[in-house]
Amino acid sequence: MIIKQVSLETVCGITSKLPENEKAEVAFAGKSNVGKSSLINGLMNRKALARTSAQPGKTQTINFYNINDALYLVDLPGYGYAKVSQAEKEKWGKLIERYLHESGQLRAVFLLVDIRHEPGANDRTMYDWICSNGYEPIIIATKLDKIKRSQIQKQVKLIREGLSVRPGTLIIPFSAETKQGRDEIWEVIEGLCDM
Repeated sequence: MIIKQVSLETVCGITSKLPENEKAEVAFAGKSNVGKSSLINGLMNRKALARTSAQPGKTQTINFYNINDALYLVDLPGYGYAKVSQAEKEKWGKLIERYLHESGQLRAVFLLVDIRHEPGANDRTMYDWICSNGYEPIIIATKLDKIKRSQIQKQVKLIREGLSVRPGTLIIPFSAETKQGRDEIWEVIEGLCDM
């Protein structure tokens, strides 16, 4: 995918009306500190369009990035570490659920997990929840540059077993530092969006 133009087109908060886009959408979900903004910036070849932060939980809205006027990358609010009240987290959950149910153009949900660790309870809950909403998540194992090459298969197996993924589920290791995995992710997105 050659990125010619990118813009943050729509930002939806808890009370916002979701946009009725005509182009395909792919959404990204993940824990607050899993490197979601870094992944999205990496996919878009931009340094700081999606805001990265040392303080997890920065994304509190659903952000729609228009890519080449051909599709949308959709950044969902992070879950887990964000220092917000339980009531606030529940509102985000409802916002994400509303999006998963109401988007007419959503082709896939990518779930990001940290390759260095066994998936936590939040990751398992999110995986099961995405499945129960009718989507088969594609797993992106982030922070690939933080482990040795010899550990990759072992860690991917740990994720596969830790999430009890359905047979045939794709797990793509990704590094925001080296961009390893970027082309593979784009290949999947292009296939899903008939590009």
